Amino acid sequence: MTIYDFAIVGAGIAGASLAAELGEGGARVLLLEAEDQPGYHATGRSAAFWEECYGGPELVPLTLASGDYLRENGFLTQRGALYIGRERDAPALDAFMERFGPTGATIQRIAREPLRELIPGLREGWTGAVWEPACADIDVASLHAHYLARAKAAQAVLECRARLGEAVRREGIWSLACSDGRVFAAKVLINSAGAWADDVAGMAGAGPLGIQPLRRTVVQLRTAPAPRPDQPLVLDISGRFYFKPEAGRLWLSPHDEEPSVPCDAAPEELAVAEAIDRLEQVVDWKIAAVERRWAGLRSFAPDRLPIYGYDPRVEGFAWFAGQGGYGIQTSPAAARLAAQLLLGRTRDCMTQNLDASLYDPARFG
Repeated sequence: MTIYDFAIVGAGIAGASLAAELGEGGARVLLLEAEDQPGYHATGRSAAFWEECYGGPELVPLTLASGDYLRENGFLTQRGALYIGRERDAPALDAFMERFGPTGATIQRIAREPLRELIPGLREGWTGAVWEPACADIDVASLHAHYLARAKAAQAVLECRARLGEAVRREGIWSLACSDGRVFAAKVLINSAGAWADDVAGMAGAGPLGIQPLRRTVVQLRTAPAPRPDQPLVLDISGRFYFKPEAGRLWLSPHDEEPSVPCDAAPEELAVAEAIDRLEQVVDWKIAAVERRWAGLRSFAPDRLPIYGYDPRVEGFAWFAGQGGYGIQTSPAAARLAAQLLLGRTRDCMTQNLDASLYDPARFG
């Protein structure tokens, strides 16, 4: 039986990007994917954008460090983003500027008139915004395929329909039994299982860290007028909605975060109705049809920061999980940093300014 250096549970964007980095670092890597194909859950359902302030100031360095890689490899399409508010939201907009101004994010405060030009049909009452010109759409499918291809070229082995059922460590080697009877062996087990991360930790004897899956709903609308292709991503400064154009349609979310068990997430009608009601309070567009609706699970640690590195309690067990909704936009720098931590390598120009202690599993005690 082949003994891999690393076995990664989960082949979404997190597992795929880390497999590529570890494989190119000379490690023998196994990717275990429970579904028929990689990216079925959170990765395949993301309305992802590269947005410098998303996730909070502690995530900005990871996002900025990933930007050049995403741009240079053709995964970003410039869009821009607006955090909008009513007159009563002016203190929240000011606080946003104060919070993110020192991080290096490119942001500026704008008033009603330029806001109306950027959002045709904007209703009265929306009086100010924070403008983030660098925000861009991410081609998620291409990025995920890119990392899977890099991993394959580095001799990483992908096993689909390989749902982990048992993980036992003996004499420095993990025996990993899948539900279909297949058994694999690895020196290090890496938990990149998204919504199932705490379940995998339990199998390995590490115990849960309190990673909570939260359901996020997205709906595709046909509107009259149709959104302009160059319209920005629009987010409510109070966190009640966001929307953006997509191939002549509008992708809209009520920005919901409903706690869920790990599952194949499905949208709820109430969340769809709330999203449409909130949109109608922002713009005067007519909703011609609801064409699609879907939901995905975004998984957060208790402090909403990701978890990278070796577990302090269980030898040979590592985390690459809890990446919320920002795992795609931070994937280049996150995977590079995690691989350097796991391989004991020095930092490079992408990761040299990142504070790994923010994401260390040991912070949970």
